[in-house]
Amino acid sequence: MTDLMLDLFSLNNRFVAAGDRLIAGLGLTSARWQVLGTIVAAGRPQPVAWLARDLGAHRQNVQRIANDLAKEGLVAFKPNPHHRRAPLVVLTGKGKQAFDAAMRLQAPWINKLSEGLTAADIRTAHNVIIALHRKLEGDRGAEEQTRSLRGPRP
Repeated sequence: MTDLMLDLFSLNNRFVAAGDRLIAGLGLTSARWQVLGTIVAAGRPQPVAWLARDLGAHRQNVQRIANDLAKEGLVAFKPNPHHRRAPLVVLTGKGKQAFDAAMRLQAPWINKLSEGLTAADIRTAHNVIIALHRKLEGDRGAEEQTRSLRGPRP
């Protein structure tokens, strides 16, 4: 399991670097592309904290990226009727164009990456990743429960 974890760390770093190279001409980075993709996948405007949760990232990092995307006109912040201090992040027309352009570049790249892999192999790998993800989410939930049982820190 340790070898798998170390290989996944290495693979993630390689995916990020390859993604950066793939979309550099669009003025995006892998981190920005991930945030745009999370906004698209959400299907409706979300606050930064929810986007960060969906990404498995720190809210502060996603906030910084969202602020940068807003400065470039790729996203906008809209009032959240449920929480005054947590505006909703929405994709602008320019942001949708940038995301769509990135996905057009991604399609042939991902097809090349998957050459020689069977659909069954990909499904098995995906199932293992999902199982590990759920276990880690369960661990995080247990940590949060333990913290809440201890009460506030002095």
